[in-house]
Amino acid sequence: MAKWTAFPYDNAAFIYDAASLKKHWARLHAGDAEPWPKDAAVVQAWILFHAGEFQKAAEAGLAAGGAGITVANKAQAIYANYLEKKEKAKLELLLEVAERAEAQQAEDPKNANAYYWQAYAIGRYSQGISVAKALAQGLGGKVKGALEKTIALAPKHADAHIALGAFHAEVIDKVGKLLGKTQGADTATGLAMFEQALKLNPSSAIAKIERANGLVMLEGDKRMKQAEALYTEAAACEPMDAMECLDVEMAREELED
Repeated sequence: MAKWTAFPYDNAAFIYDAASLKKHWARLHAGDAEPWPKDAAVVQAWILFHAGEFQKAAEAGLAAGGAGITVANKAQAIYANYLEKKEKAKLELLLEVAERAEAQQAEDPKNANAYYWQAYAIGRYSQGISVAKALAQGLGGKVKGALEKTIALAPKHADAHIALGAFHAEVIDKVGKLLGKTQGADTATGLAMFEQALKLNPSSAIAKIERANGLVMLEGDKRMKQAEALYTEAAACEPMDAMECLDVEMAREELED
């Protein structure tokens, strides 16, 4: 495995031990609804993930197996999306996650995050190759189906609601409402998904960011002021781990541009 780019911010506030991680678990995993691990090796992999040690977290998760695959998939997907500078490497990392998550579904068909990380990885890969091209390859249906399965298995999975909202918004934005209907995308469902995500996880910076983007994609410039307010809220969020820190920094950079 090539050496990954290091987490670029101070991570001192994000270093947990098993006891402090368990105490803050519900808040840290309000987005992905991941249950507390039964295996100590998986707990250690999550400690690495939250601290921003994404490569070590992925390696530890793969070594642990079982529920550790979810840590590996999340660490690799988040790293690829936020920190990998080379586009080719980013797309390869995302495809690996999608394949691993699909295999995890076969092993553990009731694992909501096996479906979620497949959808996330394919969704980000699709953005990388262009949404229109991804739709032509049938990837839109895979993303939508996996996210709907995630929500069916874990109705409080806020991140799946965000991602499904983003699916509807991206498709409509790129191909229009009429063609979007053929992909199962519609404005009302997209808006409802973003709203539900924030109800489930109101302190989530990424939920605010994606809702802001989605509002503009789905309803145009009339939503710009609301979108800017959501970005301002996201930038003011207090991150509790490295991933949340990346989201907050992204919001701050957007506001500065």
